[in-house]
Amino acid sequence: MDRRSIIKNAGIAGVLAAGAAPAVHAQAAVRWRLASSFPKALDTIFGAAEIFAKHVKEMSGGKFEISVHAAGEIAPAFGVVDAVQQGSLECAHTAPYYFFGKNEAFALGCAIPFGLNSRQMTAWMYQGNGLKLMREFYAKYNMINFPMGNTGAQMGGWYRKEIKSVADLKGLKFRTGGFPGRVMEKMGVVPQNIPGGEIYTALEKGTIDAAEWIGPYDDQKLGFNKVAPFYYYPGWWEGGPQLDLFINQKAYEALSPENKAIVNNAAAYAHVDMQAKYDARNPGALKQLVGGGTKLRPFPNDVLVAAFKAAEETYAELNEKNEDWKKIYADYSKFRAESNLWFRFTEAKFDSFMQAQKL
Repeated sequence: MDRRSIIKNAGIAGVLAAGAAPAVHAQAAVRWRLASSFPKALDTIFGAAEIFAKHVKEMSGGKFEISVHAAGEIAPAFGVVDAVQQGSLECAHTAPYYFFGKNEAFALGCAIPFGLNSRQMTAWMYQGNGLKLMREFYAKYNMINFPMGNTGAQMGGWYRKEIKSVADLKGLKFRTGGFPGRVMEKMGVVPQNIPGGEIYTALEKGTIDAAEWIGPYDDQKLGFNKVAPFYYYPGWWEGGPQLDLFINQKAYEALSPENKAIVNNAAAYAHVDMQAKYDARNPGALKQLVGGGTKLRPFPNDVLVAAFKAAEETYAELNEKNEDWKKIYADYSKFRAESNLWFRFTEAKFDSFMQAQKL
């Protein structure tokens, strides 16, 4: 009698008795560690890693657990990529542009001055060539990436003194996250790459003159309004910065197909959840800051014009000397041009009208 006849005529009891049951492969338990580049106090940006780990555990029925560690616990904020690349950690959650010193192309996976906004960045990643190109690049560092969060457009930072023109930026010691400093140097700024948890002290002591982090909700938590009264906008260097989950290539390849699918879906959930939190929490925080005496200011137009010119010069220089940058930026910039053409007729017009209404 063949196997199909046994199953049809004997039912499951007969199958078991006949020794013809299909093999059942129990999933082995997986335990990983994740290093974040952010302090625990920031429930939005640090919290994205916790959301990811929570969903991995739930979807795996507790068989796949990831412990989440704040910056400095098991790796320095700016040391997480080295740890993942070397295999001493399975994964990390960070802003790729922190690591532009390794290669400027890291910044294209996060944000560059006058780059893509958050929706455009997600579109480039998932429906354009972004994820393909960045994964080819990160493979050189023994890592695979998954988009895992976006803050949306950021504020332009906190300043101890008012910025009335581009001349006021000369010699300004300004904390900014990685790559944008390359552009700001052309404007006379002295960039400082300081982890989030150390910014307040540096600003309070006058070690730096100004600092940017993210936006009202996180900035209020970190207390920047207590040590710098002027709050500028927009953060032209971060129109839609994407955070990434970096996983050691060998560790990822060792996962079962089911666990790979879990990682993909949990990261995608955390990606959406992060920006939803910022969009929901920033408005109230901004009202509180302004009500408490924060002086809200737009950047003077000559600052934006000078910044755009400096950014374009920087990208032209990188095209000449960095083949990784040249390859990825060619696709990135084409996508940006086409996307902005569309947004000009829809999002921009709709948003500008609605924001002029008194609702």
